[in-house]
Amino acid sequence: MKKQINILFLFLVLSATAFAQTPEVRKKQYNLESSGLAIGGYDPVAYFTMNKAVEGKKELSANYDGITYRFASKQNKDEFTRNPARYEPQFGGWCAYAMGKKGEKVEIDPETFKVLNGKLYLFYNKYFSNTLKSWNQDEARLKTQADHNWMKFIP
Repeated sequence: MKKQINILFLFLVLSATAFAQTPEVRKKQYNLESSGLAIGGYDPVAYFTMNKAVEGKKELSANYDGITYRFASKQNKDEFTRNPARYEPQFGGWCAYAMGKKGEKVEIDPETFKVLNGKLYLFYNKYFSNTLKSWNQDEARLKTQADHNWMKFIP
């Protein structure tokens, strides 16, 4: 029995490693500028601590698994460094509504966002189309579908 448990544990560890997001996959699938900069340079921590979009400073940058984030303060940078996965936007920083509705990667407006259950969601908001409003009308279904659709890009 102990041998079976050890084999199962080893299988789970190897499976998790095999499906981990590599920096190469993240760079290919995430919404990034050509330099690897995420969220158009906006501070991911500020969405949570200030409940607003705040541009980060070039001199306050951090790289997490191949993706560069900028921060408005050293405190935010330090907080991100302690727990980067907590602050990264969902669906690679693509529009949450488009990911849920059609499984598509659509650009975002970094100033159109929602923090829900400790997660950051970003939305497209241009040309009289604010997808956050549409998301709010059917959030539970769209979130479930977006989670499913994102797995096609990041196993």
